[in-house]
This record gives sequence, structure tokens and C-alpha cells, in this order.
Amino acid sequence: MIDIASLPYRPCAGVMLLNRHGQVFVGQRLDSVVEAWQMPQGGIDPGEEPIDAAWRELWEETGVERQHAELIAQAPEELFYDLPEDLVGRLWKGKWRGQRQRWFLFRFLGEDQDVNIETAEPEFRAWRWAEPKDLPDIIVPFKRALYKELLTVFEQHLA
Repeated sequence: MIDIASLPYRPCAGVMLLNRHGQVFVGQRLDSVVEAWQMPQGGIDPGEEPIDAAWRELWEETGVERQHAELIAQAPEELFYDLPEDLVGRLWKGKWRGQRQRWFLFRFLGEDQDVNIETAEPEFRAWRWAEPKDLPDIIVPFKRALYKELLTVFEQHLA
């Protein structure tokens, strides 16, 4: 039996990528059995700065090159989410209870053809642009509160 409360949170960086129409990039995970969408995110490597991890994750998950995006804002604090109990022992080799995430808002400067989810290690089976207000409804339920908080954090940039 895992003592969930004693487990740490996995350090992670997340990217909200906003197109010129005010829509947000979301990808449908390859490893998900439910139709859930998410924004690019991933672990921060030891010694890596969160912003560098965000740029790396954007490239690794979307194929978007740095010249096709610019940093608009970053969340002032880390945001947290807990995994459901049934996933704690199965994800990340049972080392983490959830994630503590540094979130960055990028503006997409490219065209749709500059997005390529068929990367070296693909994470998404499909992608699309979503309205920011729809994000909490299309994400897995255990990340819903975090996505609502992100909409508040980046609210001034989403209008």
C-alpha cells in the first residue's frame, strides 16, 4: 500500500499555446482510453530551468519550432494537481502523487502546417485548436481545477 501523502509532486512545465484567433492548442494523448485533450506539458529535467523545459516540451510534443512561438506570460506560482488514487501506483513508477507545474503562455506565430505531432516520441494521436473557455470540459477530470485556475491566471491575455 502506497502512502500517497508522503509522495512528492513531479516538477513539470506546461505550455498554453495561443493562436492568432485566441484559440488554444490541445492534443489527444496516445495513452488515453478516454477522449481527453490536454495542453503540452512534461517533466523538468534535473538542473533544467522551467522555461527551457517549456520550450523543449513544446518542441517534443507539437513539433513547433522556437521561431514559431513567443513567450507572452508565465504563471506567477506553481500550480498543483493530484492523481486519482488508482493512478498513483501506475504512473511514473509510483514515485509521484501528482504534478507541480510551471505554466507559460506562448503565442503561436506560425501556420497550422508548422504543427507536427508525429515527433520522435509522439504523445498525441490528434490535435486541434480549442476555445479557452472549453478547456476545463475537455481535460481529464482530475486536471479540471488546474485548467480553471490557468484560465484565471492568463485571463488578461485571453480576451
